[in-house]
Amino acid sequence: MRIVVVGAGRMGVIRAEDLAADGRVDEIVITNRNPERAAELADRVGAASAGSVGTPPHVTTAPWGEWPDADAYAVTTATDTHADLIAALAQRGKPLLVEKPLAMTLQETDALIAMSTNAPMQIGFQRRFDVGIRRIREAIESGRLGVLYTMTLTAHDMTPGSADYIAGSGGTFRDMLVHDLDLARWLGDAEIASVYATGTVRHHPDYAAADDHDVVAVHLTLESGVPVLISGTRHDPVGHDIRMEAFGSLDSVSAGLDHRVPIRAAEAGVEPEILPAYLGGIDPDTVTPYFGFMDRFRAAFTAETSAFVDFVRGERANPCPPDSSRAALAAAIACEVSAREGRVVHMSEVG
Repeated sequence: MRIVVVGAGRMGVIRAEDLAADGRVDEIVITNRNPERAAELADRVGAASAGSVGTPPHVTTAPWGEWPDADAYAVTTATDTHADLIAALAQRGKPLLVEKPLAMTLQETDALIAMSTNAPMQIGFQRRFDVGIRRIREAIESGRLGVLYTMTLTAHDMTPGSADYIAGSGGTFRDMLVHDLDLARWLGDAEIASVYATGTVRHHPDYAAADDHDVVAVHLTLESGVPVLISGTRHDPVGHDIRMEAFGSLDSVSAGLDHRVPIRAAEAGVEPEILPAYLGGIDPDTVTPYFGFMDRFRAAFTAETSAFVDFVRGERANPCPPDSSRAALAAAIACEVSAREGRVVHMSEVG
């Protein structure tokens, strides 16, 4: 199997590393606007794969804009490049792995989704492949939670973005909370009916300059009637904090509440050795908080890339079709309208 990785940025690195470690991939081709960067990544994953078990894949590069024949393509470039790249690659009729979001507007998203009839697309929502989050989904689907009452999601970035990043991100709802909005409908197995969102700038003026928020909160209601609460911040001084809880009539379950979670237990009598490293009691050289989404979800990215190979081989259905990206983007736009106008927004208003 030959897979072309389009882009050699941080997501290109992840996809190339994971494909090189997948014994079902025979050849990886890396292409990037900067050919030197593509060559560096090819050398990096080629050298790493040489020590793997079995026959390592052959890793090469191709000039930007020249798309070699392949069994599949992984588009890892910035969102504003997706339209042209997907238009060119979709003509080849091979599966595409495209990082979220597919596009920044619903109109452009719909145009790209139309191309998926010729080239099926898996969208990169890696949280769907996190072990803890998948166990929550299994608990809901199996009925172990009983009747699902509510879900709570926490999305706290560790480090605020740079001014340039903030300006081009699409905003906190579309850039950061789009993952949580996707999880709400995926876990709840129901579409989002309405949202009420608030946003403010509490500490970081670069967000105000971009007419964005560094703190947001969302109360959404699924069509099933299940309420979902989402807390989002662009800064957490002690670590990257992505957690969620699901509560039902028979049980409750959490994902992300492990020894690296950056939060302090305030109750008296809690033994310090069960607290995270930076809160005392544990050697900080052996236990550390999560430092970003790459750290928090590295294993999920690997599982997601493996699932894409399964999909290309016809061994499973598409685990994240492009309409998932559209639904999450529409919900993010509804959040923006709600925060701006101070009211509940029904998804029928967004389209």
